[in-house]
Amino acid sequence: MPNNQKSLVPEAILQMLKRYKLNSINDYKNAIKEIVQEIALLGLWRAKFFEKAAFYGGTALRILYKLDRFSEDLDFSLLKPDKAFDLSKYEDAIKDELGSFGFSAIVEKKKKTKQSPINSAFIKLNTIEHMLLIGLPKGFDKSIHPKELIKIRLEIDTDPPKDDGITENCILLLPYPFSIKTFRIEDLFAGKVHAVLCREWKGRVKGRDWYDLIWFISRNISLNIEYLRKRMVQSNYWEKNQKMTKDQLYEIFNKKIASLDINSAKNDIINFIKDPSTIELWSKDFFRKIVKKINIL
Repeated sequence: MPNNQKSLVPEAILQMLKRYKLNSINDYKNAIKEIVQEIALLGLWRAKFFEKAAFYGGTALRILYKLDRFSEDLDFSLLKPDKAFDLSKYEDAIKDELGSFGFSAIVEKKKKTKQSPINSAFIKLNTIEHMLLIGLPKGFDKSIHPKELIKIRLEIDTDPPKDDGITENCILLLPYPFSIKTFRIEDLFAGKVHAVLCREWKGRVKGRDWYDLIWFISRNISLNIEYLRKRMVQSNYWEKNQKMTKDQLYEIFNKKIASLDINSAKNDIINFIKDPSTIELWSKDFFRKIVKKINIL
């Protein structure tokens, strides 16, 4: 980046950019998305959002626990049910925080087309404008359409199970030191298993969820099966008064794996990872074997 351009970029953003190896246009896109995500989280913290909600999902794993893949969405869960919760109250906090770092964004609440406890909104920024802001090399901009947008979806579950998971606070140091409330790692694991087993994607396969599943298992993180059971009861995938055993969990997994489209799963994850060889072993038999390695809390 030329020195005169560096002077226009806030020092905190320059420090954040140092974390990335920027060799391709996709590297730059992923880096700026993640920087926007972290600034948005800072804005939410300033607005006292984490007094009511906790951060979870793939982006939480990426930002807080160094998951080795990029992630697009910011997922949250209220600490207790509140069907009147309005995510739009925090739109200005996110927009103003991004603006303080030179990012010109709009934040729009998504209109619901059906009854759902999930509130959604989108952060939108012009891609080429903000790529040039952080120092996109000359020539790279020719592959970006002038109207292309960076889009980051925010989703919050306004009706979580009662007596939800155990939370803890994690500190981020950039762009400035601030605190994020999240679930403990065993409960994040349960949330990810719930996504793998229960989330429907209109015929698509969320390979990212399966990738994250491997990440948890490879690190020998225990699964809070009771929290998983509560989440599955809440989404009508499990009987309210029925306990869940390890054998029952394996049975559910095996049914899910039997219908898993491996190629679709690979296609979903491929643009979010640096090394495609990490998914070469993926097969139904591979997943059947690794779920047997899940430790129960």
